[in-house]
This record gives sequence, C-alpha cells and structure tokens, in this order.
Amino acid sequence: MKLARVALLAAVFVAALLFPFSSAGTAAERVAVSIAIDGAIGPASSRQLKEALKAATERNAEVLILQLDTPGGLVTSMREMIADILASPVPVIGYVAPAGGHAASAGTYILYSTHVAAMAPGTNLGAATPVEIGGLPSLPGGEKDNKSTGQPSADPMMAKVTNDAVALIRSLAEMRGRNGDWGEKAVREAASLPASAALQQHVIDFVARDTTELLQLADGRTVDVAGKKKVLATKGLTVETLDPGWFIRLLSVITDPNVAVLLMLLGFYGLVFEVTSPGAVAPGVIGAICLVLALYALDLLPINYTGLALMLLGVAFLIIEAFNPTVLLGLGGATAFLLGAAMLLKVEGPGFAISWAIIGPAAALTLGLALFAGSYLWAARRNPPRIGGDAMRGLPVEILDWQGGEGHVLALGERWRARADGPIAPGDRAEVTAVSDLVLTVRRRGVGNDGAGKTGRESTGAGNDGAKQ
Repeated sequence: MKLARVALLAAVFVAALLFPFSSAGTAAERVAVSIAIDGAIGPASSRQLKEALKAATERNAEVLILQLDTPGGLVTSMREMIADILASPVPVIGYVAPAGGHAASAGTYILYSTHVAAMAPGTNLGAATPVEIGGLPSLPGGEKDNKSTGQPSADPMMAKVTNDAVALIRSLAEMRGRNGDWGEKAVREAASLPASAALQQHVIDFVARDTTELLQLADGRTVDVAGKKKVLATKGLTVETLDPGWFIRLLSVITDPNVAVLLMLLGFYGLVFEVTSPGAVAPGVIGAICLVLALYALDLLPINYTGLALMLLGVAFLIIEAFNPTVLLGLGGATAFLLGAAMLLKVEGPGFAISWAIIGPAAALTLGLALFAGSYLWAARRNPPRIGGDAMRGLPVEILDWQGGEGHVLALGERWRARADGPIAPGDRAEVTAVSDLVLTVRRRGVGNDGAGKTGRESTGAGNDGAKQ
C-alpha cells in the first residue's frame, strides 16, 4: 500500500515538473516571426532575411511573415533571397504593406517565390523589367524614349537578360500556382497591378488589411515547404517582430555605391595625410577604417573591376599631382576617376546607382585639393631657402674690425669671421655672398649685382643701423 502511494506521489511530482516545460514548448511553437524590408533590395536585405529564417527555424515558428515595401534592387541580392525562401524549412508569407507601399521590380520576383502571397489594400506590384546593364549614369533629361514606353532595349544583351528574367518568374509562378502570363507581362512590358486586380488575376492569394487578418486568411492553406506538403495553422499566432541589428543597418548604409566611393576617398586621403604628417594618428586610423569599410562594401556589390582600377589610378594621379604639380596629372586623374565611377557598377538597380550629384563634386573637390596643395609646393620651390648657409646669402652685415682681406662682422646678432676679395673697411655697408666652414665671404653692398643685396630679410635691419653708427 505504501509502495503504491509512493509511486503515485512520484508520478504526480514528475507530471508537475514536466507540465510547465511542455506548455512552454507548445507556446514557443505557436509563434509567427515577422520582418519588414523597407527600401531597396541589396546585400543588407539578403542578410536580414537569412538571419530571420535562421531565427524562425530555431524558434520552431509556424511561419515567417516577410513584409515588403520596395522599389526593387540588385538582381544578385534578389536571387539570394529567392534561393533562401525556396530552401526554407519555415513557410514564408509575402505581404506587401503598409497601404501605399509597393513591391516593384525585384520585389515582384520575391513575392512570387513566397509560399503565400498577400497584399494590403492600396498597394501595388509589378514593373519587373530588368534595368540597363553597365554604361554611364543617366544625366537629368537624358532618358531614352523606350524607358517611358516600358519597352525593353533592343540590345542583344538586354534581350538575354529579359528572357532569363521571364524564365525565372514563370518557374516561380508554376511552383506556387500563380499567374505566369501576367508575370511575363510584368517583365516584358513593365506592367503593374493594384491589390484588388492582383487578386482577380491570381497573382496573389488574398488581400489582408493587417497582420491579424493575414494570419486568419492563411490558416488552413496547404503549401509546399522544401518538397513536403504542409497545412498552415496560423490563426491566433503570436507575432514576434525581428528588427534589423546594428550590422545590417551599417550594411544598408555602406553598400550604397555613392557612400562606398566617398569612404574610399576619405580612406585614401586619411592615409596620405598621416604619411605626410607623421604622428597625427587620427587621420591614419580614420582613413584605414574608411578604406576597409569601402572595400568590404564594394566586394558585396556587383562591381566592374576595370572601373575600380580606373578610380584608384585617378586617385593616385591626383596624389602625385599634389606633390609634383604638372596640371596634366591632375586633369588626367580627375578624368580617370570620373570614368571609373561611371563604369563601377555592372548592373544598376533602384537605390544602387552612381549619382553625378555626389561623384562629380567629389571629383572636383579632389582635383581642387590637389591643385591647391600643388600651388603651395610650387611657391615653396620658388622661395629662397630659409635654413643653412644658402639662407645667409645677401644678408646685410656690420663690419666690426678689418685688416687686409679678413676681419670680423656682426650678422644675425652674432660675431663671425669674414673675408673679402675686394677692398673693405669698418663702417662699410656689406653683405654675405657665401659661407664656408663658418667663415663668411662678404662684399660691399652695391658692388656687383645690386639686386642681390636687396633680398636680405627685414628682420636683420638692426645690422644695417649698427653699420651706420
């Protein structure tokens, strides 16, 4: 009897211990993780989605809500995000929100790849035509007519890129059971749709006003997750929002190609200033940090290394111009820098384009600094030396005593031994013509080149007064 009571108490004790953990585990499983991508699709967006999918997997989340409001972005980052979504063990719900937002260009492809696609009222998607590859940045008012009509360029390379984009969006539409014909129209003709029309044409699964309605409408849907069918149970889930960390925020700033170029310039000139002014420390430290950040950002972007090489060559020419003024190097350096900046990106997307409004003034400022420093160096070359024996030539002296061809003079407040090739006597006005082994060679002022005697320093005028007394 006692044994039965002990066993019963032990069973109750074990159940009491296990029950809270079981409840906590169940509660932890009933969660939806949410992230918001607001802005251009780039390396920061790809990193944010990758970390969110990892966190959702670790939390055993039911779904990941990917809220989109983007004008598009880089193709490389878009493809990375699509690959992560297709391989995700956690279902991803794409949600274009808030009202007034859009999923244009790269955002359309990403929405097509999600397991469930939804939009908030007042949003739109589409305009997925690939942008031009390479070339120079567009000048204001220099847009071609085919861009206004939405027709892709007749260039063979653009035709290849467009066909590749069509194949991608059609394969995603086939995988998720969405309208592939309209997807192709969005690529070839830059077509766009509002939320209601997107629902009617089976581009999205439903329209939801907020996250609560989104989870209610997604509940009970069957989706294909990594090759396995799964029925979503999303009704009443707790939504856990993941904000981007400091590294993703930093990445979103430095991967702007204009910021990366400016960081590279700051890095180079910080190091140059440190080399020319040893001991300043701060310019070298700041320059090294800026240069490393710039190189890291450029490594993440689809850059043309010929353009980068031209930019580095231009900066090198401008630095040489500052130390050895020739004007030609300065103009060549500025030209190489601008051409390199124009060629830097292989593919430009919304939010990832070189801006003349930033690069042009940066190149002009760099050229101006080089020419300004060069003018100072050129002026310093033309000025007479300020130290050593050469600095004493033309200096007025006072004859203290003289006998034969030698004597003593007063120069710069000091008594010097002196000699002269011509006749000279105490009280004569004299000047230094040469210095040899601490012996001055002097001559009477006004003998030979009169202009040479006028180049003496005003600070030695006391010597002249003394000679007259």
